Amino acid sequence: MTRPTDKENADDGGPARWLVKQEPESYAWEAFAKDGRTSWDGVRNYQARNNLKAMRVGDLALFYASGDAKRVVGIASVTRAAYPDPTSGEPGWVSVELKAVRALARPVTLAQVKAEPSLASIALVRNSRLSVMPIPAGAFELIVRMGS
Repeated sequence: MTRPTDKENADDGGPARWLVKQEPESYAWEAFAKDGRTSWDGVRNYQARNNLKAMRVGDLALFYASGDAKRVVGIASVTRAAYPDPTSGEPGWVSVELKAVRALARPVTLAQVKAEPSLASIALVRNSRLSVMPIPAGAFELIVRMGS
């Protein structure tokens, strides 16, 4: 599995950056923060699965509340790289383990992301249905600053 190129999401030489989506009704940021860690499982999209396979320990992820909320609410880190998804009866599907790092002071809405010209090319804007996606390092940092 190839990792996204430096240009795509690790352009500062640090950890790769990602965005993971979850419906708040299924697993809200508040529950994740209380749990501290979770297995990110149940992903059944091939592109999202390939992104999970590319994640490494220490990578960072924006936690995006999908559904009606449509906003980035927190930051997580990968604490365990891809392993077989225990919720799947089929081989090939994977999970990663994520740890809650911190909530953003202010959620960053999808509308705010779309209104920022420098974020127009990120996957969240171009392919908003994808549940696990790489995020360029600069875009990741900008979204975090927008939520500060």
